[in-house]
Amino acid sequence: MLIYNKLRFLYHLWKLFVHYPAKSFFQRFNVLADYLHLRRTKGLTAEEYALFGMYERSESFRHEFLGENEQRYYLDLLNPTNYYILARNKYLAHKILDAAGVPMATLYGYYDPAAGRSGENIARTQEEMLRILQSQGVQACVIKTTETSHGNNVQVVRQIHYDTGVATLHNGEERAFTAMLGTKPLIFEQCLHQSAQLSAINASSVNTVRFMTLLYPDGSVKIPATFIKIGREGRCVDNAGAGGNVDAAIDTATGVMQHAIRFDGWDRITEVEVHPDSGQPINGVQITHWPEICQKVKEFQQAFPFVKAAGWDIALTEEGPFVVEVNDMWDRTGQLFIQRGWRSEIRDCFLAWQQNNLSFEFGRLQNELPVRKLKRIVAHP
Repeated sequence: MLIYNKLRFLYHLWKLFVHYPAKSFFQRFNVLADYLHLRRTKGLTAEEYALFGMYERSESFRHEFLGENEQRYYLDLLNPTNYYILARNKYLAHKILDAAGVPMATLYGYYDPAAGRSGENIARTQEEMLRILQSQGVQACVIKTTETSHGNNVQVVRQIHYDTGVATLHNGEERAFTAMLGTKPLIFEQCLHQSAQLSAINASSVNTVRFMTLLYPDGSVKIPATFIKIGREGRCVDNAGAGGNVDAAIDTATGVMQHAIRFDGWDRITEVEVHPDSGQPINGVQITHWPEICQKVKEFQQAFPFVKAAGWDIALTEEGPFVVEVNDMWDRTGQLFIQRGWRSEIRDCFLAWQQNNLSFEFGRLQNELPVRKLKRIVAHP
C-alpha cells in the first residue's frame, strides 16, 4: 500500500504540473511549490488542490478547507467503525431512525436474495417482493440499493401494474417489475412530496437540503453548514455526484439561498441566479419555516448518537422535514457550494470528544498520508 500511495502521489503531481491552467512554465513550478506546502501543512491531495482551484483561493478558504486525509482522521473518532454501518446501510438506518420517531418515508419492504428468511416486509424473491407491495396497496415507490450514494441506482416508480407485472417509471418508461430487481439488496420506500416552494424550482426531483450536524458530549448539536441540491427538469435525483444539477448554499442563520451554481462537472461550473429550466429564482429566496426545520434536524442528530458528525439529506415537505438519508462519510464538494471550509467546526467537535476521553482506533480507511503526519496537522488550529 505504501508503494501504491507513492506512485499515486507522483501520478497526481505530474497531472497537476501538466494540466494546471498556468500562464507560464515558471508559474507551474509556483503551483507545485504551493501544492507541496499545502500537502505538508494540511494533507491536501493533488486532486483536491486542482479541483478546488487552491492556487487562486483566498487564505481563509485555504486555511478552513477540510481535505479527505484530515477528515478521515476526525471521522474515525466521531463516527467509529463499530457504528458507521448503521448510517451507511439504508435499511439499518431506516429501522433505527424510524424506531426513534424520526420522520422518514414509509418503508414498504426490503428485498435481499441472500436473506436468511422471508418476513412480513422482507422478501428473498422478486415474486415475494411484488406480493408484499401489493398487500399494502402500493402504487408508487422509490427503489434504492442499500449501500450506494450520489443518487446511484435510484429508481422512481410512478405506477405498478400488478395484473401484468409491469412498472411505469418516472419518465414514462415501462419495465417488467422483475427486471428491476437483481442480486443486490434493495429497499422500497414511499415517494415523498416536497413543499410547493421547492417543487416550483424543479418538480421532477425531491430537492434535498444537506445539513451538516455535529453532536457534542453535552448533547448539544451545532449545524456548521447547509446547502441545497436541486435536480434538472425530467431527472428524478438531485445529487451533484454525477453532475448535471444545480446547487446553492443556504445561510444557516437565515435560511436564504445564495451562491447558486449549475454543476455539470468540475470543469463546467456556471454561476446562476435562477434555475436554468424553470426560470424560478434561487439566490435571495428564503426557505419557509427555516428556524423550525433547523431545530428538528438537531433533534434528528440527537436521536442518532452513533454518528456524531453527520450529513443529513432532508426533504422539506408541507408536513415538515423528512430524512431521506444520513451519511457518516461525506465528500468535500459542499465546501465549494458554501464557498468556505468547515475544518474548524469539525476539528472542534473532534477535540471535544477527544478531551471527553473517547478513544478510537485509526485506520478505517487507508489514508494517503502516514498517521504521524496527520497528527501533526490536526495539532495545529
